[in-house]
Amino acid sequence: MLSIIIPFFNEAENLPPLLEGLTAQLDGTDKTHSHERKDYEIILVDDGSLDQYKPGIAAQLNSHHIHLFRHNRQMGKGQALNTGLAKARGDIVMFMDADLQDDPGDIPSFLRELVKGYDLINGVRFNRKDNVVIKLYSICARFVLQKFLHSPFTDINCGFKAFKRYVLDDVVLYGNNFRFFPLAVFYAGYRVGEMKVHNKPRLHGKSKFGMSKLFIGLIDMLTAFFLYKFAESPLHFFGPIGLFIFLPGAAITAWLGFMRIFYGELLYRRPLLHLGILMIVVGLQIVMTGIIGELIVYVNEKANKKN
Repeated sequence: MLSIIIPFFNEAENLPPLLEGLTAQLDGTDKTHSHERKDYEIILVDDGSLDQYKPGIAAQLNSHHIHLFRHNRQMGKGQALNTGLAKARGDIVMFMDADLQDDPGDIPSFLRELVKGYDLINGVRFNRKDNVVIKLYSICARFVLQKFLHSPFTDINCGFKAFKRYVLDDVVLYGNNFRFFPLAVFYAGYRVGEMKVHNKPRLHGKSKFGMSKLFIGLIDMLTAFFLYKFAESPLHFFGPIGLFIFLPGAAITAWLGFMRIFYGELLYRRPLLHLGILMIVVGLQIVMTGIIGELIVYVNEKANKKN
């Protein structure tokens, strides 16, 4: 079965044509492509929408293919995707946005790519219809991820993707880390790929991208950098940072100690002494954080081997 998960927030004008296009495409696929999925479900997850969208899709909700789940408040796209995954029954799962920018006509291509042996296929939007700020952010994110995390993805922020459900056995989807879900699948050792997808302009509603999400995205990128590079060896992350702070502090303190012993200089008049001591303490704390992280990893690995 194919499960298509669509999280949405205030997309009343977009949902009716989206569902109409999806059902037409999927029903048509059933009739013309014998090697592709003949059963499907569309899982809509309302992330606390404030608009009146139900009257517009009332008839479509009668279909046994379409299921609606609702959050009582806005909890974020990541939680909406998790809700959809908890309800999905398919062994093939797709994520799709509700803003009509994703083209249902690309679904057969996703399925054909998965048949080739890929575990995840990520969409790459060509001829994008987004504004300049969003495009620039995507370019910068791609550069950073490819440079520091060796990401194989061209457009990791594309919300249109398909994957085999079993990848969730080794990948945890939580909070805002849905942005880097393809990267997590890649680091888990699965075979990933990309394909070009059509990108349409948004005709109704407002984009959910704003300055706040830009800063959140930067924080998430830092989180991804730590998780995928240093989760199994946290001291490799905290150690160099701690030593970078500790060693200058130790040098400053040693030099001031030399001045006090051989020249009798009064150190209480030297603010540099306080800086040196502060750097030593902070540096040691950061190094100890890494050591504690190493101990946690060691204990967990030992427990896993026993189990």
